[in-house]
Amino acid sequence: MSLLQLRDVHVHFDTTAGVVRAVNGVSLELAIGETLGLVGESGCGKSTLGKAILKLAPIAAGEILVDGTDIAPLKGDRLAEMRRKVQMIFQDPYGSLNPRSTIGRSVAQPLVVAGWKRDATAERVDTLLRWVGLPSDAKQRYPHEFSGGQRQRIGIARALALNPKLIICDEPVSALDVSVRAQVINLLEDLKAEFGVSYLFISHDLSVVEHIADRVAVMYLGTLVEVASRDQIWRNPRHPYTKALLEAAPIANPKLARARKRSVLQGELPSPLEPPAGCPFHSRCPLAQERCRAEAPLLRPVGDGTRAACHFI
Repeated sequence: MSLLQLRDVHVHFDTTAGVVRAVNGVSLELAIGETLGLVGESGCGKSTLGKAILKLAPIAAGEILVDGTDIAPLKGDRLAEMRRKVQMIFQDPYGSLNPRSTIGRSVAQPLVVAGWKRDATAERVDTLLRWVGLPSDAKQRYPHEFSGGQRQRIGIARALALNPKLIICDEPVSALDVSVRAQVINLLEDLKAEFGVSYLFISHDLSVVEHIADRVAVMYLGTLVEVASRDQIWRNPRHPYTKALLEAAPIANPKLARARKRSVLQGELPSPLEPPAGCPFHSRCPLAQERCRAEAPLLRPVGDGTRAACHFI
């Protein structure tokens, strides 16, 4: 059963330079209890899509359904109820916390807004801090007294406060050291196993996504170019952009790194102010032909449960 459904979603921003087409026709589903990795270069629209799911970015067209409910008409109490089901963990754990508020107040904030009583709130905060591996006395301290990894644990505790069904993880470990990243990823996996929460895990780091995701959606210039299981993405990537991302990803083993074939994408990511006609990837694609410059490929089944948007697969 689908917890999240995106149907031909477009997100556009009006600027003085023109209309930025950040997301262009994304259709995607996320099942209950699933972790879906959303990957792509910076500027591809993946974080904007995550914000649109919470109505923090304007939806120009299409539908976003959370637990079967279209979020577009939601306002007031109904919007607040939807946001109790969907929470977000941000990239910058320090920037997401009020430096003048104690950790206890920050973690308690969603509970206070939801109308919880004081004693129940205090008990819940203690429980949340314990779940993420922090002592209860942490609630009297301030964000600057914690490391980056500890701050992200606080962000996770706050996201869990109202028992959400879906957590959008927007580059949640990119600002952390490698060893701390592993600890936070393991914590997210443990919480998923215990509480059945689903994740939309947004990242440019394919090694992290490989560890945590059940399925992977690859995004380029506001569109999806490939959607497949984690194993299919790493074992048999179909789209040339997916292949390029995997070949560019770092490998810890020096011998394997030296032996691996590497291809460097030519050119820069086109501007979403002036997206190219036809296939959005054609200006950088080694397989591009005249058809690619004129006709945008559809995201279609190409075997083994994979969908890809390429004329030549």
